[in-house]
Amino acid sequence: MNKYGKRRMAEKRDVQNQRDFGKYFALIVVIVFTVFIGRFLYIALTKKVSGNNLVEIANQTYHEKSTLKASRGTIYDASGQPIVEDTKRYSIYVVLSKTAVAYGQKLYLKNSDKKKAAEILHEYLGMDVDKLLSLFSQPKYQVELGKKGQNISLSTKNQIVKEMKKSKITGINFSESTDRMYPNGIFSSHLIGVASKDSSGTLYGTMGLEALYDNYLKGKDGYDMRSTDSHGIKLSGMKSRLVKAKDGDNIYTTFNSRNQSYLESLLNKAQETYHPKSMNVVLMNAKTGAILAASQRPTFNPQTREGIEDQWKNTLMEDTYEPGSVMKILTMSAAINSGNYNENEYFKSGSMKIGNSQRVNDWEVAGWGYLNYRQGFIRSSNVGMAKLEQKMGAKLWEKYIKKFGLLKSTDSGLSSNESSGSIEYKYPIEQANTAFGQGINVTVLQMMQAFSSVANNGEMVKPYLIEKIVNPTTGKTIKTGKKTVVGHPIKKSTAEKVRDMMQDVVNDPNGTGNAYKIDGYDIGVKTGTAQISGNNGYLTGETNYIFSVAGMAPIKDPQYVLYVTMKQPAGFGGKTPSEMLATIFNPLMKRVLDESQSESTPSEAISVKSVVGQETGNAVKSFSDKGLVVTAIGNGAKIIKQSSDTGEELLPGQRIILVTDSGQTLPDLKGWTKSDMFKLKNLLGINVKFKGSGFVENQSVKPGTKIADIKELTVELK
Repeated sequence: MNKYGKRRMAEKRDVQNQRDFGKYFALIVVIVFTVFIGRFLYIALTKKVSGNNLVEIANQTYHEKSTLKASRGTIYDASGQPIVEDTKRYSIYVVLSKTAVAYGQKLYLKNSDKKKAAEILHEYLGMDVDKLLSLFSQPKYQVELGKKGQNISLSTKNQIVKEMKKSKITGINFSESTDRMYPNGIFSSHLIGVASKDSSGTLYGTMGLEALYDNYLKGKDGYDMRSTDSHGIKLSGMKSRLVKAKDGDNIYTTFNSRNQSYLESLLNKAQETYHPKSMNVVLMNAKTGAILAASQRPTFNPQTREGIEDQWKNTLMEDTYEPGSVMKILTMSAAINSGNYNENEYFKSGSMKIGNSQRVNDWEVAGWGYLNYRQGFIRSSNVGMAKLEQKMGAKLWEKYIKKFGLLKSTDSGLSSNESSGSIEYKYPIEQANTAFGQGINVTVLQMMQAFSSVANNGEMVKPYLIEKIVNPTTGKTIKTGKKTVVGHPIKKSTAEKVRDMMQDVVNDPNGTGNAYKIDGYDIGVKTGTAQISGNNGYLTGETNYIFSVAGMAPIKDPQYVLYVTMKQPAGFGGKTPSEMLATIFNPLMKRVLDESQSESTPSEAISVKSVVGQETGNAVKSFSDKGLVVTAIGNGAKIIKQSSDTGEELLPGQRIILVTDSGQTLPDLKGWTKSDMFKLKNLLGINVKFKGSGFVENQSVKPGTKIADIKELTVELK
């Protein structure tokens, strides 16, 4: 075949190959097209891709579910003043991306506004202008401002928003969070407790009442389901669903804030002076068991958490210790009640032999010669109490120990880890030791409960702290705390005899409690000096003891029981142990007795009426004439707000705050109570911080400053 023929054959093969390729390609295209059509038909009919429902995804894309946070319940004192409450805090974030535009509105910080925005933030947050401008120049969608841009108060936030709006600056935004505020600082911190935040920012209790009553306090979050565009702006005409949040229940305690704050200041001073390893104090209503004030050292500030690592445990009911000679109140009570006390019988003091070789010694080992048992109690004789234990017999004395509620939890509901205590009671020497408070371990709350039987004519009441728990929405009380009688270990006549001896401990020249005399009042006490167990027996040295005093007043019909313990002070500061404890006991007991005496002289309550809209002068006069202390904020002609609602009852001498319609300036706050300050805070929306306790001594903002110009006010109380 010539060359021409060969070329023709090659051309025919090429044409055939092209035809074959075209057929195969067309077939592939048809197959692919068919697959795509089938896939689209499947998606259109089932509305699913890879098992994901497209409708649900679309709904999620265009429906925004916002959580509506429940407010955590407030914890109040007995007078209704907040001890713990929620507070709103804010953090700033700045949108920088020019893509943040919705409906023609620019939602970002414009270049022309950056310097002015930085100057405003510098004024209210103290941030460096150049640093802010550097942050504003970053190529990010949005930026946060660091620590100074966090935890901003509502009043500061409102001031910033006002200035930004005034300057027509956009892109400055705030995110809201809830914090827990402890306005009193150190205030029975281990009993009240603290709340912390989980990863979602929700508060939960971690100790104290905050943890124990978390289910009541925490409430239940709600949500707002709404249709939005890609910028999160709500679309009109679309359905939405709102489930309101249920705020947590409010807890009302039996605490008297005035006395609790005073106790904290007394303990602070004692800590600075004597440097003990620990202290515990409880003040209780003798008739009901209501805890009026209680604290411990070491303690911590729940707002800052400073000191929380030093002592996490609630030592009032979780720690056990040997009570020492305050136990003699119970020993004498048991001996009298069981008929084993003879006021005319004498014993030889100083030392006595137990068994073959062991001895019980008085703190004055030489003794005081022969004493009757009343004198033995007054002088705090260990020998006298050990002899009374022998007269009762070990079984009967142990029975009384249990009747007084020792060796088992008080079940107070104030700790999930309340201790039961323990006893060493196998041998005669151990049985004798318990009569003067050694070899038996107790809690502070157990002792308070036992003392109540002596103070309350034989009726023993359980200590309690929760007055009531209230639903904030309905106002309905859902749980009530009340007096709970837990036993009658002794008779009324026994209680009266023991209290009479306790009064002699104070008034008798030989009594160990002379330091606890309070002018104008009849006080009864029993002092205690308990040894502390070490690795090889009891510790030695004059300060290696738990020094204590248990007191009741007025002793004929006690209204209060006060118990103070101090463990291992560094020194006595030139005082006796009793004089040292008296620096806490005497001023606190005197204050509550003074208050009780003034309350016994009834004052007619004043029912508040609304004066809103009235002429200022007439409104002030109407309250002043009734005996109230009136503070008018501003120099306006009419009243626009008042601190007490219509129908609220005030006593003569209490303060009412009136706000006028112009010229509102800060008054001189010296001498104001914390209660007054809370009224001012709530009335004017000022962010107030407190330092110390008592009455206002100094204020961070000068009197006469315009209310609108106040970002934050700190008051020092003394």
